[in-house]
Amino acid sequence: MGDVIERIWAKLPAGSREPLVDGLSPSDLQSVLLDVSRGRAAKVTPARLLQRWQQDRFVQPSTSDPRQLVKTQQRLWERLPDQFAGVELSPVTPLGTCSAVSNINQHQVLSTIRSTEVASDPTNELAIEAAVRRRAGEPRVHLAACQRVVRAQAVEGPGMFAHFQLFVLVSSARDTGSGRTEAELLVDHLQYWHDVLGDAAELTFTTFTPSAVRERIDDTVRPALKTELVEDAAREKGRNYYAGTALGIGCDGAELGDGGFTWSADLLGDAKERCLISCVSTERLTAISA
Repeated sequence: MGDVIERIWAKLPAGSREPLVDGLSPSDLQSVLLDVSRGRAAKVTPARLLQRWQQDRFVQPSTSDPRQLVKTQQRLWERLPDQFAGVELSPVTPLGTCSAVSNINQHQVLSTIRSTEVASDPTNELAIEAAVRRRAGEPRVHLAACQRVVRAQAVEGPGMFAHFQLFVLVSSARDTGSGRTEAELLVDHLQYWHDVLGDAAELTFTTFTPSAVRERIDDTVRPALKTELVEDAAREKGRNYYAGTALGIGCDGAELGDGGFTWSADLLGDAKERCLISCVSTERLTAISA
């Protein structure tokens, strides 16, 4: 990607890059890009539109049966505990929603020309909303959402699409010391996923960095659950994304999603803030439930 971008910039007049990146205000840049898009859209023919519909992986419809997806969503919402507030998220979110707070490359996100990006991870969006509510004075925030997202990185294999649906939980609170807050949030999330998945649930945790949370998992989290919580010491996925502890969520041998503690402290500028996220793919859950 870097070589391609440099080749494109080399075709433009010298000095073109700096004004576009830093020289124009967001509104002026948006106006320029809107004008470019208007001109390019004016050249689209019906035949070209049909061709793009068939070839562009970002717009091709999913093969999932929406009637079955709705049934899965209904089950997830019906079993959601009362302390979780449902949030209907926008399909777009501020530019940098993922890259500004994590190690996600902006090339993996579908950016728009209006200083926004197409939603690619509802846990990030809910974490921002949770931070807003925490700043407003709510002592503990529990949120849930179901959203179809788009990711720009290449995907391979049958049934793999650039867009898919996630059901997510986000909980945020201030640390009370000795890993107690983290343990309480873990219990809230893990109990829900066990309730949804039943005895076939396969729940795991990984501690990337030593902390009191590991002790609370043994003396607080595990005793509170009605299912086994297995330590996955070999896991490396998410090591540079999650803060300390990560979760794995599966069922009947199928991986459905994951979770862990994230970077809400950066959003609020408070090192005592704690935020736990977890999610599953509704399409995967629907497939194993059929």
